[in-house]
Amino acid sequence: MALAAGLFLLPAQLKQHSCCPDLRRGPLLVFGKPRERRRRSIAPVARLFGPAIFEASKLKVLFLGVDEEKHPGKLPRTYTLTHSDVTSKITLAVSNTINRAQLQGWYNRLQRDEVVAEWKKVQGKMSLHVHCHISGGHFLLDLIANLRYYIFCKELPVVLKAFVHGDETLFNSYPELEEAMVWVYFHSSLPEFNRVECWGPLRDATSRGRGKAGDASSSSSSGSPMDRPRQCQVECDCCFPPQSLIPWPHDLEEEYQESAGQLQQ
Repeated sequence: MALAAGLFLLPAQLKQHSCCPDLRRGPLLVFGKPRERRRRSIAPVARLFGPAIFEASKLKVLFLGVDEEKHPGKLPRTYTLTHSDVTSKITLAVSNTINRAQLQGWYNRLQRDEVVAEWKKVQGKMSLHVHCHISGGHFLLDLIANLRYYIFCKELPVVLKAFVHGDETLFNSYPELEEAMVWVYFHSSLPEFNRVECWGPLRDATSRGRGKAGDASSSSSSGSPMDRPRQCQVECDCCFPPQSLIPWPHDLEEEYQESAGQLQQ
């Protein structure tokens, strides 16, 4: 995703201002190099605020110990997606649990731009639960939490398209999964971004992102009643898997209270 592009906005603008003395040397330079430099300085802004486009040629899919045609209501199924801002390549792992090896390395730990998701059957209905890390862990993420939330929201339709395209055998076998509701968990040490949003059916979320269900008026934030599927408290056949496959807190209100307590200690 374009998370790294935001870090280069300020340097790009400074480079543009550093060209000003050259503009005064002669009229010929006005029609030469300065225009080229100005065009390059706009590139990071275009990547950051331009439309998010899914390119299948840049997607690499890994199937790790999972049956491509097995319904996720019977066999655990998760997605681990990472992106390189250097190569623009997207790597998607489809497996029974999160592909932790994909999240190792200093670059991934610094950027934290991974997206992980899992299929759940709750009270007989299938839904896709997507998790994004907005801030927390180191202060740089806290400084640009607002920007990261904006970028994740803009890029998530591309991520969801990558899920559908990369796992196309599953969706061809069970097209009804595209009608499953998408729940997005934004994890943040800041309460205003620590929230859960319903993005509506997967088919709609891949095409237009957040629908009415994802607007601020109806999205669920920490501390508010969450109108999202809840698993049965006793052993049953209508919920699967019995426990979440993603080891991130799902009660975001509790998560924020814990992180605030750690800061006070």
